[in-house]
Amino acid sequence: MTSSTRWAAVLFDLDGTLADTEALILRSYRFTMMEHLGEVPPEERFLSTMGRPLPIQIRAFAESDEQSERMRRTYVEYQRTIHDDMVTSFPGAGNVLSTLRGHGTRLAVVTSKATGIARRTLECCGLLGAIDYIICANEVSEPKPHPESVERALTEFALETRRDEVVFVGDSPFDLQAGRAAGVRTAAALWGPFSREVLNLEEPDYHLTDIEDVLGTGPGLAT
Repeated sequence: MTSSTRWAAVLFDLDGTLADTEALILRSYRFTMMEHLGEVPPEERFLSTMGRPLPIQIRAFAESDEQSERMRRTYVEYQRTIHDDMVTSFPGAGNVLSTLRGHGTRLAVVTSKATGIARRTLECCGLLGAIDYIICANEVSEPKPHPESVERALTEFALETRRDEVVFVGDSPFDLQAGRAAGVRTAAALWGPFSREVLNLEEPDYHLTDIEDVLGTGPGLAT
């Protein structure tokens, strides 16, 4: 890969992109719903909002803001007890990050998780040391799909005028919307919970069937 085909920076979503957390998320969801509602609404409702901050996801199932906050606390506290045993990186993630760093590419995680749990997830996956910058939902005024978090990463890497040399890899429509709004390239991670048909609506620049496909993309390569 020559310098003209190397990304200046690659931004990754976390859940469903670098970290395989779907089972953890659904188990925490089921526990929370049973505790507060006495039943579990269809999981598809919750999965369809993956990529949004947890408080926004939970609010759709609560009757009031007060109940929503109680549900959020239950979810967070329960997930904390099972997190480390259920989180793993997707196969090849470590190799991809190592290879990109070897090319001089800057790496960021742009996530809707809160800071503490995001860093813990990366640590459990063995990926924390490979990431140059982490921007979480609680660190911005407007989380994804707003472009603020992507813009923060561009500023951190001083790449505001080189947006076509940056790609945002994510498994949700909200990732792709944030990347497009910020003017960077976007890559749909097809190994997450969203279908190709759903992600295609956001017109991503790249379709990746597994994480190692990232290494076959670049600003000087055809989409």
